[in-house]
Amino acid sequence: MTAHLDPARKHDFVYLFDVRDGNPNGDPDAGGMPRTDPETGQGLVTDVAIKRKIRNTVALLQEGIPGYDIYVEAGVALNAQHERAYAALNLDPKQRRKSEAEAQQWMCQTFFDVRMFGAVMSTGTKPCGRVQGPMQLTFSRSIDSVLPQEHGITRVTQTRQDDIDKGESTEMGSKHMIPYGLYLGYGHFSAPLARRTGVDGQDLETFWRALTLMFEHDHASTRGEMALRRLYVFSHDDAFGRAPAHTLFDRITVPPSNTTPRSINDYTVTVTDDLPDGVTLTRLIG
Repeated sequence: MTAHLDPARKHDFVYLFDVRDGNPNGDPDAGGMPRTDPETGQGLVTDVAIKRKIRNTVALLQEGIPGYDIYVEAGVALNAQHERAYAALNLDPKQRRKSEAEAQQWMCQTFFDVRMFGAVMSTGTKPCGRVQGPMQLTFSRSIDSVLPQEHGITRVTQTRQDDIDKGESTEMGSKHMIPYGLYLGYGHFSAPLARRTGVDGQDLETFWRALTLMFEHDHASTRGEMALRRLYVFSHDDAFGRAPAHTLFDRITVPPSNTTPRSINDYTVTVTDDLPDGVTLTRLIG
């Protein structure tokens, strides 16, 4: 089995993606402006935003295939997903401990994102417990500071008929964006936790493919130019790892640009190949 597809190994990975004239992750507490670190001005993208794109891509890649349902799905209540488990297994909610344990196993088998990312499923009258997922992502941070901008736009029609009757012909709006940002993110895969949730090689293959394609089916007017530029996977030859993750990540360096960046070509990505014994590097992109 190819190293990065082996769920019995620990994996640590680095990915780089960029955005041009778009908003990679709006902050609802700031009116939808791109997220930034107020001290450094660097752009931020949450792990939740990346997982959402992965979930959406997996739903497209594995549509209709058993075991690849998505737990955190738009328009579907989480408690309704729990009820599916109880109905499928004919469980009695009054026998809480036994039913919850069986329901948790069913949820891991049925939902890709539960067995991969984990979930808190202790809500409602038919709880399914808590699952610690083996695949975890960090916030992504831009290499350089970014400049959030707000652009006013107009629309040739009104939302309300009353405004049209008053003679108003346009309506104002706004779009938020940054001119350019190159973002760096990290991820970790725990083999011992994967054994508990039932992750297999097909799941890992699906995850890596979804990660590489996550921007290709997520285009929107404010996310039109986002692309995954690099993806490096460090695979250990055992379940617990041969070296700390941060020492491996230090082998991928991206110094700040010496100009006003507008492309990944304005950066130099350096990969040092002197790996510790028992660690292999797979370059999935770049």
